[in-house]
Amino acid sequence: MESVARQRTAIEDDDQPDDPPAGTMLPELEDRDWMHHAQEFAHTSFWAVARRLPRLVREAVGLASATNRRDTVASIGLNIAAGVMTTFGLLATTSVLRELFAAGPTPDRVRSALPALIVAAAAVSARGGLTIAAGWAQARLTPQINYQVELRLFEATTAVDLAAFDDAGFAEEMDRARDRGMAEAAWIVDHTVNLVTGVVGMLATAVAVTVIQPLLLPCLLLAAVPQAVTAVRMARREYLAMLARITRRRRMWMLAHLMANRRTAAEVRAYQMRDFLLAEYRGVMAVETRAQLRLVRSQTGTRVIGATVAGLATFGVYAVLGGLLLGGMVALAAAATALLALQSARTSMGVAVIATNSLYEDALYYQDYRDFLARAHARVPVGGNRSTDGVDVIELDEVSLRYPDTDTPAVDRVSLTVRRGEVIALVGENGSGKTTLAKLIAGLYQPTGGMIRWDGVDSAELDPRALGAQVAVMTQEWWKFPFTAGQNIRVGRHDRPPDRPGPTVREAARSAAAHDMIVGLPNGYDTLLDREFKDGHELSGGQWQRLVAARGLYRDAALLICDEPSAALDARAEHALFQHLRRHPDRAVVLITHRLANVRHADRIFVLDQGRLVQHGSHDELMAAGGLYRELFDLQASGYLLGADNSQSR
Repeated sequence: MESVARQRTAIEDDDQPDDPPAGTMLPELEDRDWMHHAQEFAHTSFWAVARRLPRLVREAVGLASATNRRDTVASIGLNIAAGVMTTFGLLATTSVLRELFAAGPTPDRVRSALPALIVAAAAVSARGGLTIAAGWAQARLTPQINYQVELRLFEATTAVDLAAFDDAGFAEEMDRARDRGMAEAAWIVDHTVNLVTGVVGMLATAVAVTVIQPLLLPCLLLAAVPQAVTAVRMARREYLAMLARITRRRRMWMLAHLMANRRTAAEVRAYQMRDFLLAEYRGVMAVETRAQLRLVRSQTGTRVIGATVAGLATFGVYAVLGGLLLGGMVALAAAATALLALQSARTSMGVAVIATNSLYEDALYYQDYRDFLARAHARVPVGGNRSTDGVDVIELDEVSLRYPDTDTPAVDRVSLTVRRGEVIALVGENGSGKTTLAKLIAGLYQPTGGMIRWDGVDSAELDPRALGAQVAVMTQEWWKFPFTAGQNIRVGRHDRPPDRPGPTVREAARSAAAHDMIVGLPNGYDTLLDREFKDGHELSGGQWQRLVAARGLYRDAALLICDEPSAALDARAEHALFQHLRRHPDRAVVLITHRLANVRHADRIFVLDQGRLVQHGSHDELMAAGGLYRELFDLQASGYLLGADNSQSR
């Protein structure tokens, strides 16, 4: 979708100054996912929207019925019944007025009107009760629909293969479905019920007027049409004004978030950004204020024109009614009822118009949600049905992986073997493919070329859940789960049966040098690790990495992937972790680290360069052979040797 405010023409790199000029506005923001269909809807005519209504209503009713048929029938049926009561009420009102306007003493006229008055009061009361009951059923549908659509979305997002998240198109559809498409499901049903309510109200009024005096029906339509047109134009004018302002409003929200946020407070003060941010905010706010004043002026003009047209239409109705009264074609009671029906029709018309606009736009975003579910279903790894309860040998045979929309493979025809009881290390510069290769070994990615075999069986034939149960991962990109310290470790194997052997939470924490740190927290293992919650506590990066290491060790899997497991650890914690990894030969360990001193004791070292395996062997063999490994090792060692030489010289 084209941005509401156009991007400025890009300047060639050679012509750009080293620093942008001071005082420039922030760069243009991309349109958010919840605005994805905004332009399409803004340029769709109301009548085009109306033509699609039958199909949209069927879809909404189908969604509601699939969630709870009883509440759906109650919501729609009770609204229809309320419309019937509207008809009865208007007919009874006519009878009341006819008796009151009849000739004779006032007490006699009141007594004659009393039965019809009771019927009218009963109809009004019944209509109110039915409306409340319909609202209750409609309100019950909302949380049930939200529950179903949210559950279906997260069932899909947690089931797809990891490679799906590297697909830009999949990620975009997921964000759009999550940010707005998911929320629109309940709104579609809600607006459909409102549309039914409005249409039923208009039909009920039309039926009553037709029964009272068919000649009054054209008068009713004459008064309703101008108001409907005005309502449509007002809704479109406000929507287009919102589109013109949304980018500016988002910029204001962004700046406000930067100036009033605990996470940004330190840098705002360290770089003395206060004046810069306030100046940007004042500039945007001034433009926004002028835009709001223009909108108020234009809205007032639209309301004046709409009120004038509606007034003329009403005057026309009164004139027609007057002519019919003078000609004896309409009784005075029927004319008075027509005026009441006119007010009721206006209200119902307004409800129907607003619901129609909202339903069409909501349906566009709900379709995004449905399309995403279909796409996610196609990305669920099928795998085979062969189970496995462990692994002794993992063989990679000419394995390659190419990410979507890339020309160069991240892993290019790599062959190696991982054996249980060994510690192997993957070494290379940034971007050499180490992490991607580790994810292939772990089964998180399926190769785009070659084959991975677990104990001689193609991994594609194994049950993905059974294969995943044999793998533990310590990653350098951990997520800070808002759980207690104990829960953050326990989720590593949350489904472990009581009779299955394995380390306890405290044993895993001790192995990762995390136990003493956890015990020192305010509530020990029960300390909540998120300050956004009451009594929450925040850990440093190194403390979090110890916790992540403990989680991986608690999983107690046959294959342990350690991707920079000590990047944020201090020297003591790092030493303790690698000592533990080396003295546990009952698993296969795949180690990735830039600190080459930690790979010296690995059984085998595999050196990667631009996705290809260029060297392998033990530390001593690789040092003797020279090449990339020795070059990288010597570069790191020189820093320590230089420090030692300087210390001795002093």
